[in-house]
Amino acid sequence: MEPVRLPDFELESVEASVRRLMEQSAEQARQLDSLATAPPPPFPAFGIPGLGGMPSQPPPPEPRPILELEGEEYENELDALTDWVDGHLMDTYGAEITTATPWCEQWQEHADVVAWLHALWMAYQQHKEPEAGLSGPFVWHRDFLTHAMAAVRAPGGPLSACMTDPDRPAHRLLPGPKPSARSTAVRSEEPAEADGATR
Repeated sequence: MEPVRLPDFELESVEASVRRLMEQSAEQARQLDSLATAPPPPFPAFGIPGLGGMPSQPPPPEPRPILELEGEEYENELDALTDWVDGHLMDTYGAEITTATPWCEQWQEHADVVAWLHALWMAYQQHKEPEAGLSGPFVWHRDFLTHAMAAVRAPGGPLSACMTDPDRPAHRLLPGPKPSARSTAVRSEEPAEADGATR
């Protein structure tokens, strides 16, 4: 076959078209680069003028230690905690009840135990999330579970006066320490100052 010869004016037109395509391709590459490095734009209206965005969702409530809650909020949190402790924690990690590892069927009445177990539960929820990565459950076991259970079920811990034999349920709240001498002194001075103010 013989080569096809284009007249010079057609050749110039083809060259101009190729040049234009090359310039457009370079511009598109620049736009893609700028999009890749720029922060994602906020899209309240999904980029469509005249449309409102999605209704704003209130942020989830900040987790709070259970002993900071009151009334119904406290009771609801304690119910959820009880479901987790009775249905998961003690079923899986309860171990035998002995003098070395006491337990109490009324653990909800021990404020310090409630605080420990609630903190353990919050850590559990955090470390089972995908953001915690594959090692999340291991970190929970290593850094939270072992320490919390050792503190709650220690032989001299908060449940030591409770059940040490599974066949003999027991519950007893041990009295805590009395207020410090400084706190007692401040309280005993307050009425005297009040009396002096009325004179």
